[in-house]
Amino acid sequence: MITTVTLNAAIDKTYYLPSFPLGKVSRVQRFNAAPGGKGINVAKVVAQLGVPVTATGFVGGMNGEIIKQQLTRMGIAHDFVSVEGESRICLNILDEEHGTSTELLEPGPTVSEAALEEMKQRIRDLASRSQIVCLSGSLPAGAPKDYYVELVQIAKEAGAYVILDASGDALRHGIEAKPHMIKPNEEEVAALLDIEVADEEALRNAVETLLHKYEMERISVSLGGAGSLTAVKDGCYRVTTPKVEVVNTVGCGDSFVAGMAVSLARKLSLEDGLAMASAAGTSNAMTEQAGQIDPAVFEQLRKQVQMVRL
Repeated sequence: MITTVTLNAAIDKTYYLPSFPLGKVSRVQRFNAAPGGKGINVAKVVAQLGVPVTATGFVGGMNGEIIKQQLTRMGIAHDFVSVEGESRICLNILDEEHGTSTELLEPGPTVSEAALEEMKQRIRDLASRSQIVCLSGSLPAGAPKDYYVELVQIAKEAGAYVILDASGDALRHGIEAKPHMIKPNEEEVAALLDIEVADEEALRNAVETLLHKYEMERISVSLGGAGSLTAVKDGCYRVTTPKVEVVNTVGCGDSFVAGMAVSLARKLSLEDGLAMASAAGTSNAMTEQAGQIDPAVFEQLRKQVQMVRL
Protein backbone atom coordinates (compact mmCIF):
# COMPACT_ATOMS: atom_id res chain seq x y z
CA MET A 1 0.00 0.00 0.00
CA ILE A 2 0.97 3.62 -0.54
CA THR A 3 -0.02 6.27 2.00
CA THR A 4 -0.26 9.93 1.02
CA VAL A 5 -0.25 12.72 3.59
CA THR A 6 -1.91 16.10 2.97
CA LEU A 7 -1.68 18.27 6.05
CA ASN A 8 -3.55 21.15 4.41
CA ALA A 9 -6.21 19.37 2.33
CA ALA A 10 -8.42 21.41 0.03
CA ILE A 11 -11.24 21.53 -2.43
CA ASP A 12 -9.66 22.48 -5.75
CA LYS A 13 -11.97 24.59 -7.90
CA THR A 14 -11.10 25.57 -11.45
CA TYR A 15 -12.92 28.33 -13.30
CA TYR A 16 -12.65 28.43 -17.10
CA LEU A 17 -13.11 31.93 -18.51
CA PRO A 18 -12.79 33.26 -22.08
CA SER A 19 -10.86 36.14 -20.48
CA PHE A 20 -10.21 37.37 -16.94
CA PRO A 21 -10.17 41.19 -16.86
CA LEU A 22 -9.21 42.64 -13.48
CA GLY A 23 -11.66 44.91 -11.72
CA LYS A 24 -14.67 43.68 -13.70
CA VAL A 25 -17.47 41.14 -13.25
CA SER A 26 -16.78 37.77 -14.87
CA ARG A 27 -19.51 35.16 -15.16
CA VAL A 28 -18.28 31.60 -14.92
CA GLN A 29 -19.86 29.35 -17.55
CA ARG A 30 -17.82 26.25 -16.77
CA PHE A 31 -15.98 24.98 -13.69
CA ASN A 32 -15.04 21.83 -11.86
CA ALA A 33 -14.32 21.01 -8.22
CA ALA A 34 -12.46 18.06 -6.73
CA PRO A 35 -10.68 17.09 -3.51
CA GLY A 36 -7.14 18.44 -3.63
CA GLY A 37 -3.97 19.38 -1.89
CA LYS A 38 -0.71 17.89 -3.10
CA GLY A 39 -0.93 14.55 -1.28
CA ILE A 40 -4.52 14.00 -2.36
CA ASN A 41 -3.49 14.65 -5.97
CA VAL A 42 -0.80 11.99 -5.52
CA ALA A 43 -3.40 9.57 -4.15
CA LYS A 44 -5.71 10.12 -7.11
CA VAL A 45 -3.00 9.30 -9.64
CA VAL A 46 -1.72 6.31 -7.64
CA ALA A 47 -5.27 4.92 -7.68
CA GLN A 48 -5.53 5.48 -11.45
CA LEU A 49 -2.27 3.57 -11.86
CA GLY A 50 -3.83 0.62 -10.06
CA VAL A 51 -2.02 0.54 -6.71
CA PRO A 52 -3.86 0.50 -3.34
CA VAL A 53 -3.59 3.88 -1.62
CA THR A 54 -4.84 5.53 1.54
CA ALA A 55 -5.04 9.31 1.90
CA THR A 56 -4.59 10.92 5.29
CA GLY A 57 -4.11 14.43 6.64
CA PHE A 58 -6.22 17.07 8.37
CA VAL A 59 -9.76 18.01 7.29
CA GLY A 60 -12.29 20.31 8.89
CA GLY A 61 -15.89 21.52 8.57
CA MET A 62 -18.25 20.95 5.66
CA ASN A 63 -15.44 21.27 3.16
CA GLY A 64 -13.67 18.44 4.96
CA GLU A 65 -16.78 16.28 4.71
CA ILE A 66 -17.02 17.00 0.99
CA ILE A 67 -13.36 16.01 0.53
CA LYS A 68 -13.97 12.66 2.23
CA GLN A 69 -17.24 12.01 0.36
CA GLN A 70 -15.67 12.69 -3.02
CA LEU A 71 -12.66 10.48 -2.28
CA THR A 72 -15.05 7.69 -1.31
CA ARG A 73 -16.88 8.12 -4.62
CA MET A 74 -13.50 7.82 -6.38
CA GLY A 75 -12.83 4.56 -4.58
CA ILE A 76 -9.88 6.01 -2.66
CA ALA A 77 -9.50 4.88 0.96
CA HIS A 78 -8.96 7.67 3.49
CA ASP A 79 -8.18 8.02 7.18
CA PHE A 80 -8.13 11.72 8.06
CA VAL A 81 -7.79 13.52 11.38
CA SER A 82 -10.72 15.92 11.87
CA VAL A 83 -9.97 19.41 13.17
CA GLU A 84 -11.96 22.50 14.06
CA GLY A 85 -12.39 25.11 11.35
CA GLU A 86 -12.93 24.76 7.62
CA SER A 87 -10.71 23.04 5.09
CA ARG A 88 -9.55 25.48 2.47
CA ILE A 89 -10.67 26.13 -1.08
CA CYS A 90 -7.98 26.58 -3.72
CA LEU A 91 -9.22 28.46 -6.76
CA ASN A 92 -7.52 28.28 -10.16
CA ILE A 93 -8.75 30.77 -12.76
CA LEU A 94 -7.84 29.83 -16.33
CA ASP A 95 -7.88 32.72 -18.79
CA GLU A 96 -8.34 31.00 -22.14
CA GLU A 97 -7.61 34.13 -24.20
CA HIS A 98 -4.20 34.76 -22.66
CA GLY A 99 -3.39 31.19 -21.60
CA THR A 100 -2.77 32.22 -17.99
CA SER A 101 -3.48 30.46 -14.70
CA THR A 102 -4.20 32.52 -11.58
CA GLU A 103 -4.36 30.67 -8.25
CA LEU A 104 -6.05 31.90 -5.07
CA LEU A 105 -5.19 29.71 -2.08
CA GLU A 106 -7.02 29.95 1.24
CA PRO A 107 -4.93 29.34 4.39
CA GLY A 108 -6.98 26.48 5.87
CA PRO A 109 -7.72 25.76 9.54
CA THR A 110 -5.37 26.17 12.50
CA VAL A 111 -4.45 22.75 13.88
CA SER A 112 -4.34 22.09 17.63
CA GLU A 113 -1.53 20.36 19.53
CA ALA A 114 -3.84 17.42 20.21
CA ALA A 115 -4.54 17.02 16.48
CA LEU A 116 -0.82 17.19 15.69
CA GLU A 117 -0.18 14.36 18.16
CA GLU A 118 -3.05 12.33 16.73
CA MET A 119 -1.57 12.73 13.25
CA LYS A 120 1.75 11.32 14.43
CA GLN A 121 0.00 8.17 15.62
CA ARG A 122 -2.00 7.97 12.38
CA ILE A 123 1.23 8.12 10.36
CA ARG A 124 2.81 5.48 12.60
CA ASP A 125 -0.12 3.11 12.05
CA LEU A 126 -0.41 3.66 8.29
CA ALA A 127 3.34 3.58 7.63
CA SER A 128 3.61 0.21 9.36
CA ARG A 129 1.24 -1.17 6.67
CA SER A 130 2.69 0.75 3.71
CA GLN A 131 5.62 0.35 1.37
CA ILE A 132 5.69 4.05 0.53
CA VAL A 133 4.66 7.19 2.44
CA CYS A 134 4.38 10.44 0.46
CA LEU A 135 4.42 13.63 2.55
CA SER A 136 3.33 16.49 0.33
CA GLY A 137 2.56 20.17 0.52
CA SER A 138 2.46 23.02 2.98
CA LEU A 139 2.16 22.82 6.75
CA PRO A 140 -1.11 24.00 8.32
CA ALA A 141 -1.30 26.91 10.73
CA GLY A 142 -0.48 25.66 14.21
CA ALA A 143 2.13 23.14 13.06
CA PRO A 144 5.77 23.81 13.98
CA LYS A 145 8.15 24.48 11.10
CA ASP A 146 9.97 21.21 11.84
CA TYR A 147 6.83 19.07 11.95
CA TYR A 148 7.88 17.12 8.86
CA VAL A 149 11.05 16.07 10.71
CA GLU A 150 8.94 14.10 13.16
CA LEU A 151 6.66 12.64 10.49
CA VAL A 152 9.57 11.54 8.30
CA GLN A 153 11.26 9.90 11.29
CA ILE A 154 8.06 8.12 12.33
CA ALA A 155 7.42 6.77 8.83
CA LYS A 156 11.02 5.62 8.42
CA GLU A 157 11.03 3.90 11.80
CA ALA A 158 7.86 2.05 10.75
CA GLY A 159 9.75 0.66 7.74
CA ALA A 160 8.30 2.78 4.92
CA TYR A 161 10.14 4.43 2.03
CA VAL A 162 9.52 8.17 2.52
CA ILE A 163 9.08 10.77 -0.23
CA LEU A 164 8.96 14.41 0.89
CA ASP A 165 7.61 17.02 -1.53
CA ALA A 166 7.51 20.35 0.25
CA SER A 167 9.05 23.81 -0.05
CA GLY A 168 10.39 26.65 2.08
CA ASP A 169 10.97 26.05 5.78
CA ALA A 170 8.94 22.82 5.67
CA LEU A 171 11.48 21.33 3.23
CA ARG A 172 14.51 22.95 4.83
CA HIS A 173 13.68 21.36 8.18
CA GLY A 174 12.20 18.16 6.76
CA ILE A 175 15.36 17.05 4.97
CA GLU A 176 17.16 16.98 8.33
CA ALA A 177 15.30 13.70 8.95
CA LYS A 178 16.85 12.30 5.75
CA PRO A 179 13.82 11.20 3.73
CA HIS A 180 14.60 8.68 1.03
CA MET A 181 13.55 11.07 -1.75
CA ILE A 182 12.66 14.72 -2.28
CA LYS A 183 11.30 16.52 -5.37
CA PRO A 184 12.33 20.18 -5.31
CA ASN A 185 12.51 22.63 -8.20
CA GLU A 186 15.61 24.60 -9.23
CA GLU A 187 14.84 27.54 -6.94
CA GLU A 188 14.35 25.25 -3.94
CA VAL A 189 17.64 23.47 -4.58
CA ALA A 190 19.43 26.82 -4.72
CA ALA A 191 17.71 27.99 -1.52
CA LEU A 192 18.62 24.82 0.39
CA LEU A 193 22.31 25.37 -0.34
CA ASP A 194 22.13 29.19 -0.32
CA ILE A 195 23.76 29.41 -3.75
CA GLU A 196 22.95 30.55 -7.27
CA VAL A 197 22.32 27.90 -9.90
CA ALA A 198 23.30 29.36 -13.26
CA ASP A 199 22.93 26.33 -15.55
CA GLU A 200 22.20 22.61 -15.61
CA GLU A 201 25.77 21.67 -14.77
CA ALA A 202 25.61 23.80 -11.65
CA LEU A 203 22.20 22.30 -10.84
CA ARG A 204 23.58 18.79 -11.20
CA ASN A 205 26.47 19.59 -8.85
CA ALA A 206 24.09 21.14 -6.34
CA VAL A 207 21.72 18.18 -6.40
CA GLU A 208 24.58 15.72 -5.93
CA THR A 209 25.81 17.80 -2.99
CA LEU A 210 22.36 17.67 -1.38
CA LEU A 211 22.01 13.95 -2.00
CA HIS A 212 25.24 13.08 -0.22
CA LYS A 213 24.93 15.70 2.52
CA TYR A 214 21.56 14.36 3.67
CA GLU A 215 22.21 10.70 2.76
CA MET A 216 19.15 10.43 0.54
CA GLU A 217 18.56 7.79 -2.12
CA ARG A 218 17.28 10.07 -4.87
CA ILE A 219 16.42 13.65 -5.67
CA SER A 220 14.25 14.52 -8.67
CA VAL A 221 14.27 18.16 -9.77
CA SER A 222 11.39 19.37 -11.89
CA LEU A 223 12.40 21.43 -14.93
CA GLY A 224 8.85 22.10 -16.10
CA GLY A 225 8.28 21.40 -19.77
CA ALA A 226 12.01 20.71 -20.18
CA GLY A 227 11.72 17.48 -18.16
CA SER A 228 13.62 16.63 -14.99
CA LEU A 229 16.99 15.84 -13.47
CA THR A 230 17.29 12.94 -11.04
CA ALA A 231 20.32 12.18 -8.89
CA VAL A 232 20.98 8.84 -7.24
CA LYS A 233 24.01 7.55 -5.39
CA ASP A 234 25.79 6.34 -8.51
CA GLY A 235 24.94 9.11 -10.98
CA CYS A 236 22.45 11.51 -12.55
CA TYR A 237 19.75 11.07 -15.18
CA ARG A 238 18.52 13.84 -17.46
CA VAL A 239 14.97 13.11 -18.57
CA THR A 240 13.24 14.73 -21.54
CA THR A 241 9.50 14.48 -21.98
CA PRO A 242 7.60 14.73 -25.29
CA LYS A 243 6.09 18.07 -26.27
CA VAL A 244 2.35 18.15 -25.66
CA GLU A 245 -0.50 20.64 -25.69
CA VAL A 246 -0.62 21.86 -22.11
CA VAL A 247 -4.10 22.38 -20.64
CA ASN A 248 -3.36 22.79 -16.94
CA THR A 249 -0.03 22.51 -15.09
CA VAL A 250 -1.52 22.25 -11.58
CA GLY A 251 -0.82 18.78 -10.16
CA CYS A 252 1.92 17.79 -12.64
CA GLY A 253 4.54 17.54 -9.90
CA ASP A 254 2.16 15.52 -7.74
CA SER A 255 1.50 13.17 -10.64
CA PHE A 256 5.27 12.74 -11.06
CA VAL A 257 5.55 11.78 -7.38
CA ALA A 258 2.66 9.34 -7.79
CA GLY A 259 4.36 7.66 -10.73
CA MET A 260 7.60 7.40 -8.80
CA ALA A 261 5.81 5.94 -5.76
CA VAL A 262 4.04 3.35 -7.90
CA SER A 263 7.31 2.37 -9.58
CA LEU A 264 8.94 1.90 -6.18
CA ALA A 265 5.99 -0.16 -4.93
CA ARG A 266 6.26 -2.34 -8.03
CA LYS A 267 10.06 -2.55 -7.65
CA LEU A 268 10.71 -1.25 -11.17
CA SER A 269 14.16 -0.17 -12.30
CA LEU A 270 15.11 3.48 -11.87
CA GLU A 271 14.87 4.01 -15.64
CA ASP A 272 11.37 2.51 -15.80
CA GLY A 273 10.39 4.51 -12.73
CA LEU A 274 11.54 7.78 -14.29
CA ALA A 275 9.62 6.97 -17.46
CA MET A 276 6.49 6.21 -15.42
CA ALA A 277 6.79 9.35 -13.30
CA SER A 278 7.51 11.59 -16.27
CA ALA A 279 4.63 10.16 -18.30
CA ALA A 280 2.23 10.66 -15.38
CA GLY A 281 3.29 14.29 -14.93
CA THR A 282 3.02 15.03 -18.64
CA SER A 283 -0.33 13.27 -18.95
CA ASN A 284 -1.68 15.38 -16.09
CA ALA A 285 -0.69 18.54 -17.98
CA MET A 286 -2.99 17.48 -20.81
CA THR A 287 -6.10 17.23 -18.60
CA GLU A 288 -8.27 19.87 -17.00
CA GLN A 289 -8.08 18.57 -13.42
CA ALA A 290 -5.11 18.22 -11.10
CA GLY A 291 -4.33 14.61 -10.27
CA GLN A 292 -5.94 13.25 -13.43
CA ILE A 293 -4.35 11.16 -16.17
CA ASP A 294 -5.65 9.42 -19.27
CA PRO A 295 -4.44 5.79 -19.10
CA ALA A 296 -4.11 5.44 -22.89
CA VAL A 297 -2.22 8.72 -23.21
CA PHE A 298 -0.05 7.79 -20.24
CA GLU A 299 1.03 4.54 -21.90
CA GLN A 300 1.88 6.34 -25.14
CA LEU A 301 3.91 8.98 -23.32
CA ARG A 302 5.79 6.43 -21.25
CA LYS A 303 7.24 4.98 -24.48
CA GLN A 304 8.30 8.44 -25.65
CA VAL A 305 10.18 9.57 -22.53
CA GLN A 306 13.90 9.88 -23.24
CA MET A 307 16.72 9.88 -20.70
CA VAL A 308 20.47 10.13 -20.63
CA ARG A 309 22.74 9.03 -17.81
CA LEU A 310 25.19 11.85 -17.19
